[in-house]
Amino acid sequence: MAFSRILVSALLALCLAGPAWGDGAIVRILTPQDRDRLARLDATRAAALAEARTRGAPDDLAVLDRVLSGRLISVRESDLTGEWRCRTLKLGKTAGLVVYGWFRCRIVDDGAGWRLDKLTGSQRVSGRFYDDGETRMTFVGALSFGDEPRAAYGQPGARNQAGVAVRPGRDRLRLEFPEPEFESAFDILDLERVKPARN
Repeated sequence: MAFSRILVSALLALCLAGPAWGDGAIVRILTPQDRDRLARLDATRAAALAEARTRGAPDDLAVLDRVLSGRLISVRESDLTGEWRCRTLKLGKTAGLVVYGWFRCRIVDDGAGWRLDKLTGSQRVSGRFYDDGETRMTFVGALSFGDEPRAAYGQPGARNQAGVAVRPGRDRLRLEFPEPEFESAFDILDLERVKPARN
């Protein structure tokens, strides 16, 4: 994915109506390091998948295949707000392929756009989505550990997280993070919408 495409798409986002989209600030926010990471996303993804398929356990590979399945559908004609369950897959480097259990995530529209918070687990990401075309969004956020206060992307000392988000099904969302700082070469955050219980 060329960063020029992100830049153009983010500028186009200025023209979109509705509060569910970033306001173009991503053009100013992204660090040079994250611009480079996103520009290398396709190559990083391919290499990490190849390593995961070589080193992963059969059960974990089956999960990976399910996570990567589906036909991408529009993110513009959707409402992502609500409760989600989420799990992380780590690919490449020392991780090989590791599939973590399910935790709680929430997406809200705070008036400035969609915001994601991972609510449980020892590693919690929090950040915001920005328009990047009909079927893809750019996500920027920060990682916190344990009981640390949540940090904002780009703040001094923040563990920045930058990636892309796609919607491979009506009640599914997949975030892909190239070259995370720790443990792996490529991370995937797999989300499934939690539907309200029926009385």
